[in-house]
Amino acid sequence: MQRSWDEAIDLMRERIEGTIRQVNEGFPHWADPHTGIWRTTENGDWTGGYWLGMLWLVSREGGGARYRRLAETVCARLAPRITDDTAFKGATFYYGAGLGSLLAGSESARALGLAAASDLKRRFNPSLGLVPLGAKAEEGSQVGQTASSIDSLVVSLLLFWAARQSGDLETKDIAKRHTARVLALHQREDGAFIQSSKLDPKTGELLERYTHKGYSANSVWARAQAWGVLGATISCLSGGIDEGFLAAAVKGADWWIDHAPADGVSYWDFDDPAAPNTERDTAATAFMASTLLKLSSIVPSAGQRRKYRDAAEKAATALVRGFLTPVRPEDRRPAGMLVEGCFNKREDSRREDFISNAELIFGSYYLFEALLILSGRLQPSDV
Repeated sequence: MQRSWDEAIDLMRERIEGTIRQVNEGFPHWADPHTGIWRTTENGDWTGGYWLGMLWLVSREGGGARYRRLAETVCARLAPRITDDTAFKGATFYYGAGLGSLLAGSESARALGLAAASDLKRRFNPSLGLVPLGAKAEEGSQVGQTASSIDSLVVSLLLFWAARQSGDLETKDIAKRHTARVLALHQREDGAFIQSSKLDPKTGELLERYTHKGYSANSVWARAQAWGVLGATISCLSGGIDEGFLAAAVKGADWWIDHAPADGVSYWDFDDPAAPNTERDTAATAFMASTLLKLSSIVPSAGQRRKYRDAAEKAATALVRGFLTPVRPEDRRPAGMLVEGCFNKREDSRREDFISNAELIFGSYYLFEALLILSGRLQPSDV
């Protein structure tokens, strides 16, 4: 369906209103693609911050005071997670609390975000050169203190934000060291990212690299590729341009553009031999659409800026036309759902993540963010 960016934003705002009415104490995790009914988590898991991020974003629009009040109420529920031993709370608190400070000037959100950042900072392991995933990392099994993943670049997002807020140079240094190490461990020479790694606890030596949520141990899981480019790009936006981080982002973005299907909407794993008869992942694609817009704002050449902007527009257009409800005039599902997000289709996934076609709260967040940037209502550096 042909839609303008503003029309798509209005559909997603309608979905935000429906989610507010449906979800009370919990945090949206994923929704049934046919009914729109949300599966929620009690404590926010790693995804809860994205719901808050949507509320902070919409608080800048008409009727913003109501959304800000709700966001501050929901944000306060994250407090028990401040000291959780998981690197993935970087996403929870960056999008859930950091954006409250950046977009709404919320002091209560700022305080929560800084507290979580302080806890992550103390978990930095000098022998490994990074913040490990942690004993409570939201994975399918316990991963302990000597594992890392490309997803853990969300630590950098929170630490760079905290360093800007506090002026703490040590926090900024740890963020840079974590980013550099995670990128070095997980990016291949061709620009593709592998998801995870195991490290020697004493020396930090790389023992094994593997993908555990994708098609195979050596495959390129779409969300891992998106995490890598996003983490490197936002590290440059938030921590200052680092040539190594920018090079990693460019290399990863170019790999994505070269390997994505013709319409720009990725399969769940780039190496699934069943493609094109396999699941898409609209969430990973929304990650990349938003990230490519950010990357286009910091690359040095006009040609690169146009390349990444065009790729972002192409992906966002495909998502809005083919996957944002209603996708046909007779579609009676709740409006504004980004469907066909592949959370985790592997049998060994966490029970709460085992769904291969759903509306994923993080996919919806990134599409909403991308649409606001494309419409000129948000700047890439704002988030």
